[in-house]
Formats: sequence, C-alpha cells, structure tokens
Amino acid sequence: MAGFINTRGMTARMTAAPSRAYWSRWLRRWDEQQETFIPARERRFHVMMDVLEAAVGRAPRVLDLGSGPGPLSLRVLRRFPRARCVAVDYDPVVLRIGRGALGSYHGRLTWVDTKIGSPGWTDALPLRRFDAAVSTTALHWLPPATLRRTYRDLAHVLRPGGVFMNGDHLPEGPREPEARRLFRRVYRVHRHGRSRAGRRDPWTRWWRDAARAPPLAASFAEHERRRAQHPHVEALSLPGQVAALRRAGFRTTMTAWQVLEDRVLVALR
Repeated sequence: MAGFINTRGMTARMTAAPSRAYWSRWLRRWDEQQETFIPARERRFHVMMDVLEAAVGRAPRVLDLGSGPGPLSLRVLRRFPRARCVAVDYDPVVLRIGRGALGSYHGRLTWVDTKIGSPGWTDALPLRRFDAAVSTTALHWLPPATLRRTYRDLAHVLRPGGVFMNGDHLPEGPREPEARRLFRRVYRVHRHGRSRAGRRDPWTRWWRDAARAPPLAASFAEHERRRAQHPHVEALSLPGQVAALRRAGFRTTMTAWQVLEDRVLVALR
C-alpha cells in the first residue's frame, strides 16, 4: 500500500522528533482507508467546496467539526487561499497527526481539542463568529441529544447567512426498510471490497498500526481513556437531522449531493 508505515523496530530509531514527512504519511494513510469505503469521497469534497464558495465567498472563516487529522480543512485551505479554518476534534491520535502533518498551514489553521456538544464547548474556539461550519464522516458518532445541542450551539457561532454542511452516511430512517437493507449490502461491498476478502478491514488496520507507533503512544493511551467514556449509539436519521437543524434556527435545509445514503446535507443560517 502506498504510504505504508512500518512500525516494527522503530523505538530505537526514534531518537529525534518525527518529521513532518512522517506525519504526512499517516495523514495519507488516513485518506486511503477512508476511500476504501467512501469511493466517491473526493466528489463529496468537491461539491462541498462549490457550495461553500457559492454561499459565503472565497475568504471564509470555517469551523471543521470532528476534523480528524484535517483532510477537509486541508481541502478548504488549498481551494481558498484567504480562508481560515478551526479544526475541532476530541481524539488525541488524529489531532497529533494533523498538527504534525499540517501545523498551522501558514497561520491559517488552528487546532482545538474539545468535546463537541459538551456544555461550553464553543468557549474553546478562537473565533466567536464563523461563516461556515463543515463536517465529514464524523457527527454520526454523537448521541442524538448531543447532536441537537451541537446544532443549537452552531446557530449562535454562525453568522446570519452562514452555511452548515454535513457530509456523512445519512439514512432515511425506518420509513424505507427495504431500501435501507439494499443500501447496506452495497455499503458493505464498498467498505470491505469483494477483492479484499480475507483481508483486515482498512479502518481496523489503520488503528492497529497507530497503536503500535511509538510517537503515538501517549496520544493512543489518552484515546483509549476517552473512548471508554464515549459509547457509540445509533445516529440521527436524515429526517431527524433536518428536524434538529430547523428547531435550532436554520432557515433552509437541502441535500446538495447523494450517492445511496452518503449525502451532503446543507443548512443555511
């Protein structure tokens, strides 16, 4: 695999701080494993960039929710040379990789370690107002009550006329059970791949290798502690998301792009 990082026997060699190239390889591997189960991921990103420009222009202040190691922030900053991004996550492993690979991106990227949706989480943000909030493949980790609170908080930090975009797996819910079963079968093929039968799930393999990487040891220990306090729950369906955004004060919601149940949900403040 391109960008593979051999973590065996690295302890003795890691006498100096890892280079930016080292962290960039981890970021590249993150992109690779994501693309194995989201084949249209780059198209999703491209649509989000187009909507961002049309909604708030070419110099936006962007809040990246559940940023991971920063793939979405990176694409915003590359597309818009005058943009500023604040990348927020609660996982110390991906934050360490993002900071190591991207740094401050010439002073335009700020990293924030805070638990999205917790009381007062927006107090940790370095800006009081944003033109846009964006997220990809992240908010489904939040319990429904926490996500609803997050949307209410976003309504306060987004300026009037601002835009929120969520690119994620957003099912229709229980109204269409037969379609859901069909889409889940397609999704399993996307994630595991018929040609990958017998091979370890790329997501699992990425985290297994991260756990073995000496420069990530401290971050991974904290990752495990936080994960134990954050059990995974059933995410809000698309109708639930739309209802939560409307109740939070967003005036318009729409689906800007869709492949099966992978969607870009847009809400205008």
